[in-house]
Amino acid sequence: MRSMNGPRSQQGVMLIEALIGILIFSIGILALIGMQGVAIKNTADSRYRSEAAFLANQVVGQMWADIPNLPMYDTTVMAGCGITPPNACTRRDDWRTQVERGLPGIDVAAGTLAPAITVDSSNPGNIGVKVLIQWKQPGETQSRRLEFNNRINPGI
Repeated sequence: MRSMNGPRSQQGVMLIEALIGILIFSIGILALIGMQGVAIKNTADSRYRSEAAFLANQVVGQMWADIPNLPMYDTTVMAGCGITPPNACTRRDDWRTQVERGLPGIDVAAGTLAPAITVDSSNPGNIGVKVLIQWKQPGETQSRRLEFNNRINPGI
């Protein structure tokens, strides 16, 4: 009678070891692909956040240079644009169009995530400005937002 520990009981062991090695290698490759996808998503997110911060800073800088026309930048009060000279609201509207072009998911004409500027001039010596920019990244259902608050002191 033959012993069970002989050469016949070792047949196929190398095949099993190779399959286990391939399985471990495949899991590692899938993990790398997953990490690459997350890295790409985070890069896009930081790009849109940087763009929103730049656009908010840009319009506030423009407002600092155009202090006499600060009320015309307020998007909650649109009535004064028809009464004042035609260019009074052009800078604000051009900025809103630039935000719409630079960030995804915004439709100013439809009011979808339209950027907003609020000017609080209740204290003429210290005017509060709030810039709100929202966007929706491709493939996502929730919107992102950036709120930029600033004080403009016309006396400086």
